[in-house]
Amino acid sequence: MTYHLPVLRGVVSELLEGRERVVDCTVGGGGHSEVFLKEGARLLAVDRDPAALAEAGRRLGSSGVEYLSGGFGDEDVLRRIADFQPDFVLLDLGLSSHQIDCVERGFSFRPGTALDMRMSGSGATAADFLNKAPEREIRRVFSDYADERRARRLAQVIVRRRRNSPFQVSDDLVNAIREVLGPASGPKDFARLFQAVRMEVNRELGQLESALPRLLD
Repeated sequence: MTYHLPVLRGVVSELLEGRERVVDCTVGGGGHSEVFLKEGARLLAVDRDPAALAEAGRRLGSSGVEYLSGGFGDEDVLRRIADFQPDFVLLDLGLSSHQIDCVERGFSFRPGTALDMRMSGSGATAADFLNKAPEREIRRVFSDYADERRARRLAQVIVRRRRNSPFQVSDDLVNAIREVLGPASGPKDFARLFQAVRMEVNRELGQLESALPRLLD
């Protein structure tokens, strides 16, 4: 759901109801956090994307806010959140338009885009996963994260193709998808299947499994 800023302020004011210590676990560009600060909250701003934290810092400044680099499911981040003793925690899950628009980040299926997809900028890339993961793991990702009924076939095609030429750019994965789903496959299919790879590369569900019980506590 997307709110215009005045509406968002009203929603935040109602949600906080006197709660003073807020953790934004996915601060991104700082839009939600800006409203929290204007409502008088003390803020801990968390993100594992260094570019997002830098943007949030420029937008929010240093008064009333602390910044923490890392995934919200990381053990050191969860300990810091616990020490902060928050009254309210926000997780705005998914991908930001800034990440998609930055071609170098490799989140897009636009032609020629490097298969990167790392939110933190470190660790294994999407290309690493597609080139090195066992066939059963690739099948699991497309089945579990994209509800793809042809996940087995798609995994087989990826493994066959990577033997001849490693996956490097978006076109490589798009062409594998088209081989399996047919020439009528299009942006909706690419978005769904690229998202599945992104979720695996960034361990997105693993982060939630680690974080949610601790954040509720």
